Amino acid sequence: MTDDCFAPAAGLISATEVWARLNAAAKCLVDIEQVPLADACGRILAEGIVSQVDVPPCANAAVDGYAVTHADLSHGASTRLPVSMTVAAGAQPQSLTAGTTARILTGAPLPVGADTVVMQEDVAVTAEGVLFRHDVKQGINWRPAGEDVAKGDEVLSAGTRLRAADIGMAAALGVSELTVFKPLDIAVLSTGDEIVAVGNESQAGKRFDANGPMLAAFLRSQGHRVTNLGILPDDPERVAAALTSAARLFQVIISSGGASTGDADYVVGAVRRLGAIDVWRLAIKPGRPFAFGRVADTPIIGLPGNPVAVGVCAMMFATPFLNVLAGQSWRLPQSYLLAANFSMTKKPGRTEWLRAKLVTTDVGQAVDRHAKQGSGVLSSLVEADGLVELPDACETIRAGDMVSFIPFDQF
Repeated sequence: MTDDCFAPAAGLISATEVWARLNAAAKCLVDIEQVPLADACGRILAEGIVSQVDVPPCANAAVDGYAVTHADLSHGASTRLPVSMTVAAGAQPQSLTAGTTARILTGAPLPVGADTVVMQEDVAVTAEGVLFRHDVKQGINWRPAGEDVAKGDEVLSAGTRLRAADIGMAAALGVSELTVFKPLDIAVLSTGDEIVAVGNESQAGKRFDANGPMLAAFLRSQGHRVTNLGILPDDPERVAAALTSAARLFQVIISSGGASTGDADYVVGAVRRLGAIDVWRLAIKPGRPFAFGRVADTPIIGLPGNPVAVGVCAMMFATPFLNVLAGQSWRLPQSYLLAANFSMTKKPGRTEWLRAKLVTTDVGQAVDRHAKQGSGVLSSLVEADGLVELPDACETIRAGDMVSFIPFDQF
């Protein structure tokens, strides 16, 4: 058969086997450095953070109100207590005089001896003092020292890609610098006489290169340092020379195009001459021509030429591999079970990823496949919310069946 989408799967490598080989080959390639807290968001933590303090540092009020010793309150009738002090946030802890109450503001340290804070809305303030009801519950409305984080707790582990909340936590601990991994240096290149770079004049029979800019943007969004080397022509010697040069200058090479079996697909042949091919031609859709190998000692990921296959393979294969090289642990994308809002048949023996959109049905949230599933239809990636993964053994999907959905936003 000439249509590769329907060619026999014999001899092709399963997605599961590819992940296993990529995992086995993945080793951290980057050094570490210290950066100011303000520059650390998005970076990968190289050393875990152990708290040297309690957060909060002392017991404190959770509301505006009045701090009391519960034993000073009568349980059969209301109790009036004089106000002996006012405690604001940031004040030093003080002792509460027996038989009195303290006016206290949210976040202020709980006076020594007090064990209860009553909201200001639940008391009556008079010239003679503060009147408390008879049914005040002991121990309410205050937070103990270390309620959030106790001294000695590991709050962030090595390998964490730092988010805004993580930066806030580090700041709450008084940490001003973090030890992080340096970004991974990646070279991106496109191949093919049929494409021209954006910014050039359009030409009959050619199209603008979408793969290079898309890949570079995707990889930068994951914290990597990316250099787009542009477009290589369909010339085996120039392909080999470019790969040799990139292998000396960068830690990883990612190409698009030139990985299939056509007469002008020169990337795989060049990699074989310069190093080794460890993975080639997969039992997947889209992305069958995916390749992985080495140019000398530099890892290279050879992606297909069609832009949807480039995007899908970058997410499903490149992401977990590059994460390990950049200092994280191996982790496959997280999927969620949702009801299918579509029906279809599928060829067994290969994993398929469908571009899909979240929809709301009469029975709740579901997922519907995009109407256009061609691997050259880039708009289907733009309009989708994620991928539906159909495993090798799956042959039929009926509306209402539960399917695995991988949202794009986790990338």
